[in-house]
Amino acid sequence: MVLAIADLFRSQWTAGSRTPKLQFPSVFRRNILMSSRSLQIIVLSVIASYSSTSLLPAADWTQFRGPGSSAVGTAENLPNSWDATKNIAWKTTLPGLGTSSPIILNDRIYVTCYSGYAATAENPGDMQKLMRHVVCLDRKTGKQIWSKEFKPELPESAYRRGNDGWHGYSSSTPATDGKHLYVFFGKSGVYCLDLEGKQVWRSTVGTGTRGWGSASSLLLHKNLVIVNASVESQALVAFDKTTGKEVWGVTGIRGCWNSPVMVTLADGKSELVLSIPQKILAFDPATGKELWDCDGIPDRGYICPTVVTHEGIVYAIGGRSNTALAVRAGG
Repeated sequence: MVLAIADLFRSQWTAGSRTPKLQFPSVFRRNILMSSRSLQIIVLSVIASYSSTSLLPAADWTQFRGPGSSAVGTAENLPNSWDATKNIAWKTTLPGLGTSSPIILNDRIYVTCYSGYAATAENPGDMQKLMRHVVCLDRKTGKQIWSKEFKPELPESAYRRGNDGWHGYSSSTPATDGKHLYVFFGKSGVYCLDLEGKQVWRSTVGTGTRGWGSASSLLLHKNLVIVNASVESQALVAFDKTTGKEVWGVTGIRGCWNSPVMVTLADGKSELVLSIPQKILAFDPATGKELWDCDGIPDRGYICPTVVTHEGIVYAIGGRSNTALAVRAGG
């Protein structure tokens, strides 16, 4: 089993229209069956090849779902199909498995993974050997520039076969403001690194675990790093980007396995939106003050999908309840 990363940056805009097509997020990982048991990262020629006049260089992709958490790219004339050999620019070995998305800044790719435990369902091994990694790659060649190891706070959620174990221990996509990297490793905390992998600060958000692990991705807003720590402490927390000190925290975030999203209103103001069981919540991103709430997905257990926003409308779905809704932000 080889874990591959495909960075499509497919244009999701209909020609001559401002209406986005409904497509899957353009940065994601997929499992591809191959004879090799080595772990590799595969990046399409769209981000690595600049020689073809039919391709435009892809823009930076600095967080989960890219700019505005929208999963919308602006590049054109890109490949719409690929496999183990077709439209592949390069492959490179990673230290381990992972289900986070890669992010891109200038000529570098940053991605997380884990090793030492739960590499296979048949023989997950010893949790004491679990190690997390942040890896930096050259965008054009795939050559590893640096790799850093992060020993987790144990015990983590124990690996179990089936649904509980699919995504492993490296599922939160990192984020960057162009000066630093911000990485979330669940109960092990939020890390701030410089672009060479040196740790600047680390802050914890709680010690809770779940059988499904932790997968919420970080959101950067002005001077803040915002994290949904529903698994770890049933809280939504904002840290100062420079110091790692907590700026504000909101409790009562139960059963929320998705990532926070920023919504820009017509007047230029921003609201922080999160989908929790039975409610959509909106907060002032500067203070954490709740601005409004409304009826949400009617699931009393948990909500996994992260909301999508477009022109001030918040779109939410809930798979277990077969529900979709749209809410105009702003209260």
